[in-house]
Amino acid sequence: MLVHIVAFKYKPDVDESARAEHRRQLASLATLDGVLGLEVGADEVHLGRSYDTGLVVRFRDRAALDAYAVDSHHVPIAQHGASLCAHIVSVDFTL
Repeated sequence: MLVHIVAFKYKPDVDESARAEHRRQLASLATLDGVLGLEVGADEVHLGRSYDTGLVVRFRDRAALDAYAVDSHHVPIAQHGASLCAHIVSVDFTL
């Protein structure tokens, strides 16, 4: 299984309703082929090093992640997220 983690740091002018809508869009990715599980949520701790939204997606394998990356449902959500964020980081690893 491959785990894909993404953390989003929104631009200061992105309001809470836009952040919540982004999280809703991310949650909709759970139905894509190859996704075994998906969790998304807002940061609860608010440390100086914290990001605003976290996404954890579990895929059956690397091929499923690669297909997800170019999926026609995922791409516009990823582009929209990039427009809202000052910084995005990710890590992918095998369990």
